[in-house]
This record gives sequence, structure tokens and C-alpha cells, in this order.
Amino acid sequence: MPDINGAVPAIIAGNYRMEGEIGRGGMAVVYRAYDTRHDRTVAVKTLNPNVAASLGKDRFLFEIRTAARLNHPHIVALYDSGEYEGLLYYVMPFVEGPTLRDHLRKSGRLPVDEGLRLATQVAGALDYAHRLNIVHRDIKPENVMLHEGEALVTDFGIAKALSSARGSTLTQTGASIGTPAYMSPEQAAGQTDLDGRSDQYSLACVLYELLTGEPPFVGDSAQALIAKRFTHKPPSLRNTVPSITEVVALAVSRALSLEATDRFATVGEFASALEPRQRGPQFDDTKPSIAVLPFSNMSADAENEFFSDGVTEEIINALSRIQALEVVSRRSAFVYKGKDLDMRAIGNELGVRNLLAGSVRRSGNRLRVSAELIDVETGYHLWSERFDREMSDIFAIQDEIASNIVTALQLVLTDREQVVVKSARTGSVRAYEYYLRGKQLRHTFRPDALEAGEDCFRRAIALDPNYALAFTSLAECSATRDLYFTTDAEAVEQADAASRKAVELDPNLAEAHSARGLALMSLERWDEAAAELLIAMDLDPSLFEAPYTYARLLNLLGKPETAAKYFEIAADLDHDDYQAVTLASGIYNGLQRPEDAERTGRRAIEAIERALVCEPNDVRALYLGAGILDRLGRDNEANQWADQAQEIAPDDTPTLYNLACFHAVAGRGDKALDLLERAADRGWNRSEWASHDSDLDSIRANPRFVKLLEKLRASVVAAHTTARRSDEHPSQQTVVAK
Repeated sequence: MPDINGAVPAIIAGNYRMEGEIGRGGMAVVYRAYDTRHDRTVAVKTLNPNVAASLGKDRFLFEIRTAARLNHPHIVALYDSGEYEGLLYYVMPFVEGPTLRDHLRKSGRLPVDEGLRLATQVAGALDYAHRLNIVHRDIKPENVMLHEGEALVTDFGIAKALSSARGSTLTQTGASIGTPAYMSPEQAAGQTDLDGRSDQYSLACVLYELLTGEPPFVGDSAQALIAKRFTHKPPSLRNTVPSITEVVALAVSRALSLEATDRFATVGEFASALEPRQRGPQFDDTKPSIAVLPFSNMSADAENEFFSDGVTEEIINALSRIQALEVVSRRSAFVYKGKDLDMRAIGNELGVRNLLAGSVRRSGNRLRVSAELIDVETGYHLWSERFDREMSDIFAIQDEIASNIVTALQLVLTDREQVVVKSARTGSVRAYEYYLRGKQLRHTFRPDALEAGEDCFRRAIALDPNYALAFTSLAECSATRDLYFTTDAEAVEQADAASRKAVELDPNLAEAHSARGLALMSLERWDEAAAELLIAMDLDPSLFEAPYTYARLLNLLGKPETAAKYFEIAADLDHDDYQAVTLASGIYNGLQRPEDAERTGRRAIEAIERALVCEPNDVRALYLGAGILDRLGRDNEANQWADQAQEIAPDDTPTLYNLACFHAVAGRGDKALDLLERAADRGWNRSEWASHDSDLDSIRANPRFVKLLEKLRASVVAAHTTARRSDEHPSQQTVVAK
């Protein structure tokens, strides 16, 4: 068994029979060995001879013997140490299990509860060692073993011994003292009189990586990485992992302070901030939290799944209007659809105190809905009920479920919340079914799905001409098809008529005013659109669509700074939406605000990656993400995502436009213009957006772009003439079911 610069004897010190190598690094090799004296399997670590020569036997053995005093359940003990035929070695228990690094490679980032639990265990070990005046100096995932799910810190004393050789021939071996990604600023600056706050910083780096998948600072070289530590702040944990409470995020931020005096006095205090009561919104006594998991379809006909999904979404929407309640978004909740997982694990991953789970069974005109509200921390049922009713009672059932959750969680609703929690309803169950089918289609960002959704909403309206929400959704589908895909006079007219009717039917419905604002954008009636969107935000501050649409309006009117503000407001309302934060990042980039562009860009990539887990072929996520990755310097991934988007939807006009922006930013002007012209040939003509999109600045003076913009403006005027004529004669505006 050769070592780095020599051979290791078959038996060391007459006691340890070497059985095989199990690990190797720049400073040492680890062997599995048999302790003949005590009849047990152990791990023997032998130092690289060059490292050993730099240290000297006396310094090495002194530090190891100091560390051998440690006796803690989360510290790997030191059995023995010594020197044998020029080899310096130490002996530890043989731990069955991976390192934390191995676990991260296999699992990616860890669930919040698991990451905090492991970090707390490491903190306990460090706090114990610090009270004995022993500082580890090299806390990193490689130095934490996992045995039966428990964290065990290893290699105490080694970094201290190595630091004594600083400036000697040790640096010539290529071995580093401490690890740059986890090294405290004071250690990186060369200070040797380190205290426990240095380990605290390193532990915060490890915890950050456990929760996000990468350390707080990354760089192409050790020097670049260390320099970042002194010039940048790490991205906010709350932006990356929305389920983390502000308390925990602030605790990690404090432990990562540049100055040791700004951190917690002890790592024990840091650990206290990571206690279970702080781990997520579910442990915040001031604001309860809940996730509504997708209700299972227990009907004999699998096609009824749209109904169970729709019921789930309706309950989520109702609860989201309660300001005193944190509600997990539909996208995050639906990740768990069809998965048989432990409720406590789901709750901890989502960062909520309560879960609502249920099922729906339809048989003819009969309906059975079962629901149960679970306390994640205790596992107790706070409330459960089974409803055996007629189909016509579905609205009453949803109301009763929401009401029982309010009662169980001891929430107090405002007068406005008591009104808006009950959605605008229909008296026709069949109309409601068409409405739910249409909503499911509306979640798919494709023109064919939008058209199919419009057909469902028209059918719902034919059954109930007073169904405000159906008119609202029809207007949104039609306006979206016009604004994003091809300018269509019929779609504009339909959006205008439907949104006008929705507001007329229910003037207090925020969604109706938001849809009206979107339709007025299609008509280029900017001031009226803005007024409607502001009304929507006033009626329901929790509604994502209103600030998102308002931000798009502001941006196309050439007001980027205010637009970015409203994009961020929208993003805070739905942490799983990637569009708002992506567009905010693009605006900040155009405004030459690199820190804001990077902050929102990293948050966007996290949201996009979550979306792609649910739907790997989400073409909008891919092409928007490609632009962000390019700005973050991740060129290869950016090109892969862009190519994948073009392969999935080669003739889709939003894809062509956004890939044109991607190539324009990357300096490929001819490619960008080719894509824009191709999009225009397929009916895209959003000249007002292209006029203010900073991503196209590099080609704005190109004669091909100038000519294209003139062509687009002319086509918009022609395409909207019919819609404007119809607007002059409201009596002619009708919505017909096909």
C-alpha cells in the first residue's frame, strides 16, 4: 500500500495491521486497519512524509494529545498517535458511514430540518471543544462523518498542528491549511490566534451549503474565492430557501459576518438560533403557516383528477387571502403530488407548521371529500372531517374546510378577508367543472393550451352567464395569447369584452380588475390599464398577477426602476414564480446595478431549477434561465438551456424573442436579428416591449433592427384597428361558446 511519497508498513507500531486504503488527500492517507491489541477495526491516518517533516514529531504529537482530551458524542475520538519508521500517524474509531460531503453529492441540498439538525449537532461538538480552548480550524463537509444519521466531527487538532508549520516547506507540498470555501476572514488573512468564532464562521458556511447546495462564496481559484469573502455579501438565504424563517436567516448572516466581533459570542449561541422552534414559519408563534397538499383523486375515473386538483387550488387561493397566515404556493405544494412521504418530513421541507391533506371521490352526482389538518411538529390531527354530499355542495364544502382551518389555527379575519376568502361562485356545478378544466390548461404557457382553456371558460359562461371568475379567466387567456404569442384582433376583442363583463358582475373582485388591466394593455390604453391594476392591488394585496402585470406595463412605458420594484413585490408574493424575479434581474442589469442584478438573478435560478424539477420541459423557464445563467458567467449551462428551449419549441414566438435577447446580450447580433425576424414572420409584433428591452441594446442601432421595429409598429396599428372599432360600440361585444 504505497503512500504519497513512500510505502506504508503492513503493520504499524506492532499493533495496527493495515487492511486497505479508504481515503486520500493532499496531506494524508486513511487506512482501514485491525487493532490487534484491542481486537477492533480502526481507521489509521498517516501524514504525507513532506507534511510530517515540516511539522516535526514533537509539535504534531503535542497537538494530537491535546485533542485526545475531547470526549463528546458528536466528536470522533482519538485512540492513539505516534511516529513509526518516519511516519506520523493517529488512530480513530472506524466509522461506518459517509462523510457529509458524500451525503451532499448524493442528495444535493438537504431538507431544511435535516440541515439544521446536523448543523446543531456539529455546533454542540464545537461548543464543547471551545470550552476546553480547542479550536478546530478546518470545519468542512469532509471533516464531518455521518453514522446512523448523526454528525461526528473528525480531525480535531490537525489543523492547529499544521498551522505551526506555516512559512515552512509545508506550503511547497501544495497542501492548504484550512479550506478556502469555509475559511473565516481572519484565518484567510493569516491570523494564528484564532478563537471559536472562526469555527462558527466555517460552520455557517457549511450550513449555508447544506441548505442551498453550494457554499456562500464560490470562485475560479482559491485567491478569487477568498477575495470575494472580503468584498461581497453572500446571497440571502431567504431568497434561496423561502421556507427558512427570518430569524434563522439572520442568524446565519450574523455568523458569516466579516468581523469576528459581529458574530455570536459563542457557537453555542449560534446553535440556539437554530433550535426547532426557529426552523421555519411553522415555529413562529406570531404567524401560523400551512401547506395544502394535492387532494388525491379516489374516483373510479382517473380523468376526474382535474377536479381534485382544482379543489386543492381553490382552497389554496382562499387561504392565501388571509394576511395572518403563511400559505405555501401551488407550485411548491404540487411537487408532492402522488408521493407517499412522511407528513413531518414534508412539513419540515416546506417550512410549515401545518399540513392539510385530503381526497376527493365522485360517483355520479355524489361527492365524498375527506380532509385532515395536521400539526407537523406533534403529528396530531387538529381537525378532520369527511363530507358526503351532493355535487352541488362542493362550494359549501370548500367554505367549511377553510372555516375549520381558520378556527383550528385561531385566526382572526378582517371584514375584507371574510368577503374575499369566499370566491365568486356559480350556481352551476357543470360550469364549475369547465372552469376548473380551463384553469388547469391556463397553467401551461402554450398558445394551444390557452385556446383550449378559452373554450372551457366560454362553455362555463354559456352555462352561467353571471360567472365573474369565468369571464376573468377568459380575459386573461385571450390577452396572454395576444401579448405573448401573436397579435390577434379577435383575442383582443374577446379579452376586452370578457374583462369588462367581469368587472361589471363583481366590482369587488380583484382578479377581475387585474384581468381588465391586462386586456387594456392589449388595447394600448396604458393609463386605464394602470388604474385597473392599482385597484386590483388595493382590493387584494396578496394577488400576484396585479403587481406582476403592473411591472410589465411600467417597463414597456420606459420606467424600469419602478418596474423592478413591482417585479420584486410580485416575487415576494409567490416565492416559486421565476418570471418576476428574472425580469427584475434583467432590468437591474440594464440599469448597471450589478449587485441587485446578481441578487435577483441567483434567486431566479433557484426558482427556475425548482420549476424544472416539476416540469423538465418548461420552455419558458429554460429560455429565461439561459439569459440569467449567461449574466452569472455560467456560459455552458446557459447555452445548454437555450438549445433545449429551441429544440422543444422551435417556432414558439416568445421562445424566439427571448432567445434573440439571449444572443444579443452575448454579442451574437446577427443570430439575435435572425430570431427576431423569424418571430415577426410568425406573427409576433410587440414593438413597445422591444423598444425598451435593455437586452436588445447591442443591436438597437443596427439598420435591420430599425427596419424591423418600424414594420412591427405598423402591423400593431393595423391589427388593433378592429378591436378599437368594437370598443366604440360596446353593445356589439359578445362572448360566444364554441
